[in-house]
This record gives sequence, C-alpha cells and structure tokens, in this order.
Amino acid sequence: MKHSLNDIKHEVSTLLDIGLPIVGTQLLGMGLNVTDTIMAGNLSAADLAGVAVGNALYHPVTLFGMAILVAINPVASQYLGARKFDEIGKSARQTLWLIAFLTIPSFLLLRNLDIILTWAHVDPLIIPKSTEYLKAISWGVPGLLVFAGLRYFCEGLAITKPAMYIAFIMLLINIPADYMLMYGIFGFEAMGAKGTGYATTIVQIAGGISMIIFTARFKPFKRFHVFAKTKGPDWTYIKELIRVGVPNGISSTLEILLFAAVSILMGTLSVTASASHQVALSIAATVFMIPLGLSMAISQRVGLAIGQGSIENARFRGFLGTAVCTAIMTFTALLIFTIPETIVGIYTNDPEVMVVAVSLIFYAGVFQISDGLQVGGFGALRGLKDTRMPMVFNFVSYWVVGFSVGYYFGIIKDIGPGGLWIGLISGLTVAAVLHNTRFHLMTKKN
Repeated sequence: MKHSLNDIKHEVSTLLDIGLPIVGTQLLGMGLNVTDTIMAGNLSAADLAGVAVGNALYHPVTLFGMAILVAINPVASQYLGARKFDEIGKSARQTLWLIAFLTIPSFLLLRNLDIILTWAHVDPLIIPKSTEYLKAISWGVPGLLVFAGLRYFCEGLAITKPAMYIAFIMLLINIPADYMLMYGIFGFEAMGAKGTGYATTIVQIAGGISMIIFTARFKPFKRFHVFAKTKGPDWTYIKELIRVGVPNGISSTLEILLFAAVSILMGTLSVTASASHQVALSIAATVFMIPLGLSMAISQRVGLAIGQGSIENARFRGFLGTAVCTAIMTFTALLIFTIPETIVGIYTNDPEVMVVAVSLIFYAGVFQISDGLQVGGFGALRGLKDTRMPMVFNFVSYWVVGFSVGYYFGIIKDIGPGGLWIGLISGLTVAAVLHNTRFHLMTKKN
C-alpha cells in the first residue's frame, strides 16, 4: 500500500495532536522534581542531599510500576481499533486491580530502604533525612499509580490533554504545599525534607482522584462502563497486562539503571566529573521527554491499526512516527552543537564544570539521533504488544554493549567522562538498530 503526501501530513498531524500533550505531561512531571530540589536546596545542604538520595531510590521503584501500567495503552488502542468497547472497560477495571497489587510491595519497599543506605555507606547525616522523605512520600504511591494507570488508559484511546491539565494543577499545588510543610507556615510544623515527601503525597493523591473523576464523568467513556460493578480480579485480563507490562517495566528499568551506573562511575573520577555529568544528563533527560512522549503516541497509533486489522497501516504509522522522533532529535542535536555554552550556562557558572559539561553535551548531541530512533522503534513495538524481545534487546544494548564499552573507555583506558558517554552512545545505537529491525520484520509482508 502506497501512502500519499496527504496521508503523511495527516498522520504527522494526528501523531503530534496526541503526542505533544503527553510531552507536556512528562515535562510537568519533571517540574515537580525540580520544585522539590529547589525548595530543599534553599533549606539546607543536608535536606537537599536527603531528597536527592531519596529520589535515587524512589524513582526506580515507582517507575518500574508505572512502566508495567503502560501496557494498558496498546491493549486499549487495539480494542478501540477492533471496536470491542466492553473489552476496553474490562481492561481498565483490571488495570485498577493491577494498581492495587503493585501498590502494596512498592509502599512497603519504600519504607524499608534505610538498609540499602546503611549498606552503601551513605553519610550518617543524610540517612535520617532520606528515610523520613521516603516514608512520607510512600503514602502517595496509590495516587501516583492511579494517575499513571488511568493516564495511560486515556492515552491508549487518544485522549491526552486532560492528564496534561491535571499535571499542571498538580505542579501548582506542589509549590505552596512544599513551602508550607518544609518551612512550617500557617500553623504547620517545619519538617524539612520530610515535608517535601508529604507535599508530593498530597499532590499525587489529588492527581489520582482527579483522573478517577475525569474517567468516570467523560461522556465518550460511558460506553466502556469502566467503573461497572466487578466481583474481583479477572486474571485473564490481568495476565495480558502483566505479559505486556512486566517486560516493558524491565526494559525501562534496564535503561534507567545504566544511566544510574554511569553516574556512580562518574563519582569515582572526580567531583567536577560528577557535577558536569549531572548537568549534561539533566539536559539530555529534558530533551528526551519529547521523543518519549511521542513514542507513547506511536504505540497508540500502531495499536489502533492492529485492532483495525491493518498491518500495513501499523507499519506506516510506526516508521513515520519514528522518523518524526528522529527529525526532532536531529534538530536538538544541531542546537546542542551550535550553542553548547549557552545551554550549560543555564545550569552552572562554575568554569571547571562548564568546560567538562560542554564536552559531555557534545556526546549527548551525538546520541540524539540514536535516542530518537530507539525510543520510536520501542514505542512502535509496544503498539504491537511486543515487549519481550525488546526487553532482551535492551539488556544486550545497555549492559552487554553500553556498560562494557563505557567502562572500558572511561575507566580501563582512563579516557574519563567522555569514555563513559561513548558507552551510552554505543548502547543507544545498538538498541535503535535492534528495535527498528524487529519492527520491520514483524510488519513486512510475507
């Protein structure tokens, strides 16, 4: 099937209509972390360190659960394409059961991570701050997962703006909540880092409740009967969500852990190397929110085509979406190459850190294209509900290749920070090739 220029324009327009609000939601979510960090930094170095170390443990736990819940996106989109409306509602209800199952271990784990902090020989002044922060923020896990699960459900049905609006309101609530609970005003106790955790809990619960209200009251969703009475978990649907979601969660965690491992290795080189890496990584992570959001939209578009029984359209939408991601990342790469000092200057004015950070974001510019290709291809495969092989690909790409190459050049060959980033480039490039090759093979005509 050949696609005309109008087909391409229409698909790009649809992809951006769905994807840009998801990008907005992702960036607003990052805004919550930025707010917490700024507030804690203005309080004391110990509170800032407590929040930073706490988040280093909090994010892998919660992101794993959230990545599992992403499964509802392709599941819902495929049912929508097939016009199986009752199945959409049933899958959404079972997602809520899955959220309940994920909440319990996540909550308990976050409240008992002080063992890891002690084992890792974290500064004794930081451990109490981090532990209090984690225990406070653990109460928000149910709200976080409900917001995420229903958000991904809505995204699977191409309804993406409401979650962005709710995320914006969450950010607005977070600022005064942080201030009141951290600094102790309007009769509240000054709780420092712990106050940040409780503020985040309030925000997350508000976000979860808001998504429930929206999903229940949005008229086009009435036909799905999402909140119809149910006798209990239906393992047929839950197993499908787990089958798609758990490999997706592992894949995302493998990538996160690679970047965390590189951050740790940077800390063994020097303070300047570590600080410069954090600046460059923050820039790369912010830019990455664009293709990451679009990859969710790609999953929806591919899933919809599969539900409609059109493998040709799934292939067209998957590769075109990946091309859009890559084009955007090519533009950001050119921007990074053109004004690196200006970009780094937003984060630091330390001359030593600036020099190293500028050299590192050159590497970040190099891997922009690979990053766009790999996340686009990964999103297209997710739309096919194909997540097991991508999980294997991510392990090979990020750990067999990426970590090994980075360790070899950065540590063994003593190239330094740039050598570790060569490893990141290698891992992302291999992932890009593997994901897109598999999508090609799975959607080509026999």
